[in-house]
Amino acid sequence: MVCCGLLTAKKEPVPLKSIEVEVEVKDHVATVTSTLQYENKEKNPIEAVFVFPLPGDAAVCHFSAKVGQTEVVGKVQEKQKAREEYDDALSSGQQAFLLEESEQSPDIFSLSVGSLPPGESASIRLEYVTELAVQADDGLRFCLPAVLNPRYQPQGSEGGSGSGGSAQIVSVPACLVPYSLSFSARVSSPRPVSKVESNCSLDPVQYLNAEHTQATVRLAARHKFDRDVEMLVYYQDSHQPTAVVEAGQTSAQPGSLMGDLAVMLSLYPDFPPVSVASCGEFLFLMDRSGSMDFSMGSGKQAQSRIGSARDTLLLLLKSLPMGCYFNVYSFGSSYEHIFPKSVEYSQKNMEEALKQVEKMNANMGGTEILQPLKHIYSQPCIPSQPRQLFIFTDGEVDNTKQVVDLVKENSGSHRCFSFGIGEGASSALISGVAKEGGGDAQFITGTDRMQLKVMQSLRFSLQPAVVDISVTWDLPKGISVTPLSPPITSLFQGQRSLLYAQLTGESSGVTEGCVTVKYSLAGQPSQNQLHFSLKPTEDSGLTVHRLGARTLIRSLEMKERELRGQSNEGVKEKVVEVSVQSGVSSSFTAFIAVNKGSGEAIQGPLLRRHVPAPKDLHFDMLMCDDEMCIYDVITPCSTEDCCALSSYSQDTDEDEEYEDEDCVDAAPLPSQPPRDPMLQLISVQRASGSWVLEPTLATVLGKTSEEVAKPKPASVNQEVWATILALIWLHGFKMEAQMEWQLLAMKAVSWLQAQKAPCLTECVEAGNALLGSKVLKDALGL
Repeated sequence: MVCCGLLTAKKEPVPLKSIEVEVEVKDHVATVTSTLQYENKEKNPIEAVFVFPLPGDAAVCHFSAKVGQTEVVGKVQEKQKAREEYDDALSSGQQAFLLEESEQSPDIFSLSVGSLPPGESASIRLEYVTELAVQADDGLRFCLPAVLNPRYQPQGSEGGSGSGGSAQIVSVPACLVPYSLSFSARVSSPRPVSKVESNCSLDPVQYLNAEHTQATVRLAARHKFDRDVEMLVYYQDSHQPTAVVEAGQTSAQPGSLMGDLAVMLSLYPDFPPVSVASCGEFLFLMDRSGSMDFSMGSGKQAQSRIGSARDTLLLLLKSLPMGCYFNVYSFGSSYEHIFPKSVEYSQKNMEEALKQVEKMNANMGGTEILQPLKHIYSQPCIPSQPRQLFIFTDGEVDNTKQVVDLVKENSGSHRCFSFGIGEGASSALISGVAKEGGGDAQFITGTDRMQLKVMQSLRFSLQPAVVDISVTWDLPKGISVTPLSPPITSLFQGQRSLLYAQLTGESSGVTEGCVTVKYSLAGQPSQNQLHFSLKPTEDSGLTVHRLGARTLIRSLEMKERELRGQSNEGVKEKVVEVSVQSGVSSSFTAFIAVNKGSGEAIQGPLLRRHVPAPKDLHFDMLMCDDEMCIYDVITPCSTEDCCALSSYSQDTDEDEEYEDEDCVDAAPLPSQPPRDPMLQLISVQRASGSWVLEPTLATVLGKTSEEVAKPKPASVNQEVWATILALIWLHGFKMEAQMEWQLLAMKAVSWLQAQKAPCLTECVEAGNALLGSKVLKDALGL
């Protein structure tokens, strides 16, 4: 039998043909519309099931299906009721469409296209809104998840598939993805757009006006599905607080969430100057599961994830302040720690930790992150040493909600900073633990330098904790406020905080409101205010209402999990009520659309077809047993089979065929590149912040040991001289990486000042002469 159309590795036709994505970015919010084209080329009706990723904080707010000339718009229902309606429709021969969120993780969705007749096409349209995260370099990050790696399910946890269980993820290497992706974005803001960058090939940015406040960009043709589509948008003067007031739905009841005004406040707190903390308990939790051995990028010199993580730990350990405590944990199927409990930061303890870090490999099996977290939280906190937890993981777990809930339970005792490494890292996990732990989340993909993003988080952790945070509203008489966001638990200098609220009632005359954020920093009371107009913004649709509803839904869902086993039905009912009223999906609801058509039943046995999602090609190299692999993954095939399975039959247009060169065998990882000279220099810095004269230092400076020692002023000891040379080299030759070495350089300067060394001006002049640089003494901070 000759099969037509695209085939899976099981030689089943794949009904999904293409995905078209259009993004509308307005300031720091994106509205995303995805259109999925399906076609049934089989002789029987089919049910196509596609499991795919979305951003973890996305608010899915529209779902419709068009079959022929008939369009059916989905409605939000309680999940079990929606499933029953879907099953009833299929059993009666009707077409039905079901879109639901995974019960394990809010960044995984399942789309079921049921009873698509032979020869019929269907167009599925879904829409969601999401906030753009602020990055370390002030770019706003939009990510279209395109890679869905199999999620690791901890041993003993509940798995399964079907109704009420985990969605079955079927995935294939990027070269086997049998459908196309097109992507375009329109960016607009009151402030000029400086630039738009991406980890994927883009057509040149087109500016739509002379002010550069509007621009469009498109993904270059033939995206290979080997990475998530990441877009970074940069605005001029991006750190300006803003407010967007949005009119309610005219058809909604006044006094309801969708009928009232909604406001979104974007706040950038401006703190008074404070000194960097010199205390704290710093805990580093490193993922050493098998997938951490994968490459960070596709180039021959690309570093492995675990290699980049080791270098980052080196930088972190060298940048810690004297007087703090620390420990390093690593995990896979089990977990380890370098010290039985946190130890004081000293030269001896730092050297022991770095010795163990150098030996860390990605050889610990699965991704059991819950148990090491439980162990960490069971350890007593050290008095006067605020606990700061740094989590590094590629984020492929199946118990996301359990992990996030555990971090929230312990949020009063620590701050949590998280880092998602590589393609397919779960945004729900990485962003969730940081949000509930009062910290910051960063994603590191492709050629990103992990060190830059991690050091920003270390700077955040060294800021004194902001306490006694309160938000007060000053609104005209006749208008009341209902917060939709949970209370603010953390604030950092330069970090954005978003607040959503519902405004009920009307005012005569006064058209301005004011919100005040009060807090205490280092024992000093402070406050920031934002005055805003109550006049609704034009053409904003219902974006703010939907994001506000999503924020409220996520808070209620977490409350429901906290009360599980107790009297929590009222909370679940409230989630369903808000979800149905706002048209925003939740873990307790689903979108259902039924095409009743002419009422005639579709004839023939119904065949189920799982549409494969792309996974990181490296997953083909994982060796795993039945206990670790929770999903049926389509096995990799030879290059010959691979290309045969991913091509069209003879009756398909030639220009739509996949080219053979896109299909490659899983190659072994490239050998690791030599260590960066800057990291070599940092590796020999002492815990106190100083350097000593030694061969490694001389090598980095490009000199022999004799050449380095000879120009030293006679009245200066070798340690002071070596430290000044290291600082001159960093300032003279590595200013582009200043964000990475700034903290350890400050520590070196503090050490020098404590030495009260003579002739510092003479030392700097001699150092410049030796290294051929022109660094001023003041620039060094001396």
